[in-house]
Amino acid sequence: MPARLFQNCKKIIFLLFFFLGWSASAQEYRFIEEVNLRPAKLEYFRDSVRFQLEGSIPIESVVTPRNPRMTLSLKAAGNILELGEIPLEKNLSKYTFSESYRFAFEPWMQESFLELSFFQGKREQSEPFEKRVLAKGIITTPFLAKVGRFAPSEEIQDVGLFIPGGVADRGNDQTVTYLIQFRPGSSDFEATRANEAQLSQLREFVTTNPDITSIKITGIQSPETQEGKSSRLGMERAEAVKSAILNKNIILRDSLIDLEARWNDWFDFRLLLRDYEQVSTSVKDQLYDILMNGEDYLTQQESLKRVRGFDQVSRELYPKLRAAKIEVRAKPGRGIGMQKMAILEKELTGNSSVSELSFVDWATAAESSARMNEKTEIYTKMTELFRSVLPYNNLAVIKMREAQRTFDEDIKENLWTEAEWLLNQAIRLEPNGYSLHNKGQIAALRGNFWEAYRLLSEASTLTKNADFLKRNEALRGALDIIRGDYKLATLRFDYSFDNAKDLFNKGLAFFLAGDFSQASIAFEESVIQNRSFGYGYYGLALLAINAGQKEVALIQLQRAVSLNEELYRWMLYDPSFEEIRGMDDFFESERKTQS
Repeated sequence: MPARLFQNCKKIIFLLFFFLGWSASAQEYRFIEEVNLRPAKLEYFRDSVRFQLEGSIPIESVVTPRNPRMTLSLKAAGNILELGEIPLEKNLSKYTFSESYRFAFEPWMQESFLELSFFQGKREQSEPFEKRVLAKGIITTPFLAKVGRFAPSEEIQDVGLFIPGGVADRGNDQTVTYLIQFRPGSSDFEATRANEAQLSQLREFVTTNPDITSIKITGIQSPETQEGKSSRLGMERAEAVKSAILNKNIILRDSLIDLEARWNDWFDFRLLLRDYEQVSTSVKDQLYDILMNGEDYLTQQESLKRVRGFDQVSRELYPKLRAAKIEVRAKPGRGIGMQKMAILEKELTGNSSVSELSFVDWATAAESSARMNEKTEIYTKMTELFRSVLPYNNLAVIKMREAQRTFDEDIKENLWTEAEWLLNQAIRLEPNGYSLHNKGQIAALRGNFWEAYRLLSEASTLTKNADFLKRNEALRGALDIIRGDYKLATLRFDYSFDNAKDLFNKGLAFFLAGDFSQASIAFEESVIQNRSFGYGYYGLALLAINAGQKEVALIQLQRAVSLNEELYRWMLYDPSFEEIRGMDDFFESERKTQS
């Protein structure tokens, strides 16, 4: 579909939705004017929707209703949930009603509206005398949590955990951060004891983990006057650290190194403030309120100075911002060598049930194979040669990732079923956390969140491997969000994450738990890791609209929907953004963002 036609279709859908949902709200009602819905916007919580409806119907000489009755229903295209007749209690001057509702959430309800119908006159009357839309859509923010599913317009999410080969767990990506400090206003690298120690640790890490995925050096600078009035200093610091790394032969290929700079940005300061324990919680809260108010950098800077205790904070934290951060993502080297590879290729085509190579050789060869079909071939042969959970589990992961690459639901389900059979075989050989985690991942992909949570909880008890626990807890945390255990979810994310998905889920957990400062940091980190992901911006928009900052929310929302069409659909039906959708410049802002 041409891009312009697609955009026009989306706008038409939006306008139809807008007027269908809210045209009734501008009407004057004869009998159902006094109606209160609590909460005012319907919201998903722990698998259901709950609200209370109360109000009154006047009894006056000129407007006395005859045989009044009211019904409530939830409607969407092709679906309707009848919530029944509302009991009325007659008093001297009015009928009153108060009723509580709770019903199980179904996906179609996200695009629904809650309609009140009032009848009077003949008892058999089928057409209501008045109708009123009380609420449109249901806030389903917890379902933003990423548990492996993705929309056609989004990047494919990797699912499943391979069991690393060898006696010890290995082969997993790791991300580490090192900090190089500078003198005020200077970009000259100094070989201080602290800086040299950081570079020594960097050398040790890349020696142990030579398969480098990425290196990013970010030059930052403090708000101090001597730090200058442009971002040039930050970039010069990044360049100085890059030169030091290359001169010391720590990294041999400079093409691996990306340089960035941050200036007039409170992100790094907020990270330091999060762990700063020398001021009271009330002072921290005041500072966070300013840092999150959506005002420009300089205005926030002046506001911060007026907070009592900020002098101490800035005196101790600002010097730490005269720095450059080195973030390295790498993993251990792999491969079994040409001689062993020749033996392996010969044995793959043979019928022998005995191998010249060790189990570790086979596992390492499978890990280092770039193509999924090669991995499949090796793991399949391993099931014949070795009695081990590893090949069964890892074959299952391949099936799971194949399922991720098809939008045919029947094929997807068949692949999940095959993967489950393999995982059950692995568990029969030996109960293990990896296979239970993968079964939990499949359950989450199918929408069986409670079963998924049970499996992941059991998996967490079977291994102490730190990398496994981080990944398992991240998925458990996402499920905690959907299940409504927001405080518990925040505890699941007590790890250092380096991908946009987990950082967004972390921010979502803190947002729903009401800890907006931590949510802001996590959402911003998600944006920094992968801007095109879009969800980090959507999280920042939720924070802004929650704080009543419509203009800030509009900016962040437009960034999100311009990057991710799925978020456009969310925005259209998310009651959180009613005020945004009604703003005169909404579509104009959208056009500017996409140009």
